[in-house]
Amino acid sequence: MGRDIAYSLAMPLPQNVVPALARAISKRGYETLTPVQEAVLAPHLQVADLIVSAQTGSGKTVAFGLNLAAELLRGQEKFGAAGAPLALIIAPTRELAMQVRRELEWLYAEAGGRIASCVGGMDTREERRALNQGAHIVVGTPGRLVDHIRRGSLEMYGLRAIVLDEADEMLNLGFREELEFILDSAPEERRTLMFSATMPRPIENLAQKYLRDAERVNTVSEQKQHVDIEYRALVTASHESENAIFNVLRYYDATNAIVFCSTRAAVTRLESRFANRGFSVVALSGELSQSARTHALQAMRDHRAQVCIATDVAARGIDLPDLELVIHADLPKNTEALLHRSGRTGRAGRKGTSVLIVPYSARRRTERLLREAQITAKWGEPPSADDIKKRDDERLLGDELLQGPVQGAEESIVRALVAQHGAEQIAAAFVRLYRKGQGAPEDLAPAPAWNEGQERGERRNARDDGRGNFVGGAWISLSVGRAHRAEPRWLIPMLCKAGGINKRELGTIRIQQSETFVEISATSIDGFFERIGRAGNIEKGIHARRVDGPPQIETPYTERPKRMDRTERTDRHERAERPQRAARAQYAEQPRREPKPHRKGGDERRSPSSKPAGKGKKRK
Repeated sequence: MGRDIAYSLAMPLPQNVVPALARAISKRGYETLTPVQEAVLAPHLQVADLIVSAQTGSGKTVAFGLNLAAELLRGQEKFGAAGAPLALIIAPTRELAMQVRRELEWLYAEAGGRIASCVGGMDTREERRALNQGAHIVVGTPGRLVDHIRRGSLEMYGLRAIVLDEADEMLNLGFREELEFILDSAPEERRTLMFSATMPRPIENLAQKYLRDAERVNTVSEQKQHVDIEYRALVTASHESENAIFNVLRYYDATNAIVFCSTRAAVTRLESRFANRGFSVVALSGELSQSARTHALQAMRDHRAQVCIATDVAARGIDLPDLELVIHADLPKNTEALLHRSGRTGRAGRKGTSVLIVPYSARRRTERLLREAQITAKWGEPPSADDIKKRDDERLLGDELLQGPVQGAEESIVRALVAQHGAEQIAAAFVRLYRKGQGAPEDLAPAPAWNEGQERGERRNARDDGRGNFVGGAWISLSVGRAHRAEPRWLIPMLCKAGGINKRELGTIRIQQSETFVEISATSIDGFFERIGRAGNIEKGIHARRVDGPPQIETPYTERPKRMDRTERTDRHERAERPQRAARAQYAEQPRREPKPHRKGGDERRSPSSKPAGKGKKRK
């Protein structure tokens, strides 16, 4: 299904759409274009340089594909033999570049267009071979395109148009020098199209330097931005955040969902935890190879995976057509990150939900973030276990399997089942099968009423080292103690690394002579032991075992015996005054001599210890 075309079929396509592309769009099943696609088809805009402002998911790829068709085909029904590229599309990330290539391939299929890609992380030899065989359009990332231009494998002399897709994002990622090199290498007689969600000063400067009398097209409306996204802000305790995310995923049961984290370590931890709880999960982070990233995204598109856990950078440019839910496990740092994350859903007329998991201490900051982004969110608490069970029952009663009539091939077995087991027993079996494999929802602690004083207290707690007592925390014993010079400063990083947790999930640490007791959040203890294995190996020679209940703590140090009371000595005589002390006292009482006046012009007698300046040799 086309992702860049709206769902309405009411309006016919404009007459100036190139016939080959019109047929390709009709084959996709749609006849109505999005606002940005209709805007760039104006006749005077098909021959000019363009600066286009359009929001994420508005159909920009098809927009510039339709706009460039007349210039690239020049009245022909189909392309001729492929040689040096006619158009160059530059995208900020590998995923976005590959997405653009897929869209242009079906859009230009009827016209015989040949599309090649040049992106980082792929085999340069295969790319060079494809370029040597010829291509009408090349799609690539800035760094790899520069590499091919310098090696001579990408010829620029035939270019009629260059498109900078998400230009603001490319500048944010530091590609200004690469973009200028590519634009300087292209022919001066060309069209340049710049697509950007925002227009900061660097974009304006780049446009003034490389675009000629550019026309501006703005389809971004402050009131309509992200209107298809429902924002929810769910307040929870910091140590309940992971359980809150799990309950949100269970409650919405989205076809595709993405969970945003701020670090790679958080991505790895949540991937492991949610996979253990029954979700089909993939991860996207900077440490993955290009092949692994491609397989992860394909698993989401094929619905072999339901949840993608990713960092901001790793998720840039990805397009998941059935993405219904975005969860901010870690709050975004600014409004741009919030809008970019949330913009992965609610695209091209589809509805989506963006959920922020808000710790008590971050409520005020989250309110300010939403206010600056001009977003109105519904505040509340994460779904409870009862909410999820009720939602599961609603989905079960509305399941499509219960709606259709009995088919002819099913009649005999249906009658046999009813006769042998009865309707009630069959219904119970259906319920059990429906619920099989679903993770049990978490019982979350109710959120207390929020007030400013509570927020200040939570902020103070967030500023400490996070190692307080947990309600119902679990204890473990480590096979190191004071005899092994155990100290929290190296025990904490060791436990966090081995168990895939952070220091805020650790509570009290009590170091004994030969072992150490550590308190771990009750919600993290199972994942901790799943990570380190049944043997409990932390590091070489250090093992962990679970302790039932609070441990018996020995006295930290052996108390020294009290000193016996001393008796007063009656036979002690005053010490005789030392003669040296008497002499010093007598000398101190004598008046000090006045220094002799300096005699001008006369030779002063040197003291025996003084030496002439510059003469350090001994006399013979």
